[in-house]
Amino acid sequence: MIMATTWKDVRSELHIGAEDEAIIALEKDLIKTMVKIREEQGLSQAQLAKMCNVKQPVIARMETAVHSPQIDSLLKVLTQLGYTLKIEPLVKKSV
Repeated sequence: MIMATTWKDVRSELHIGAEDEAIIALEKDLIKTMVKIREEQGLSQAQLAKMCNVKQPVIARMETAVHSPQIDSLLKVLTQLGYTLKIEPLVKKSV
């Protein structure tokens, strides 16, 4: 078994297409923004977890992208931080 050494190799082995990459990028941006907001508000993961009535490992798993957060968990956290989600059309690249 050969281990992939670059993202390009991993992407090729897993057959990740452009649509999947776009979803991954959106998720990464959302999580990075959520962490930034929490830190700007001076909250620890434990404090945010208490505000959201969840355990701290739930916040840690969301922030480290161990798995994709469920929409209800994400909304619960964002609401407590004073934010919401907004649905907008994707900006398509010119060909």
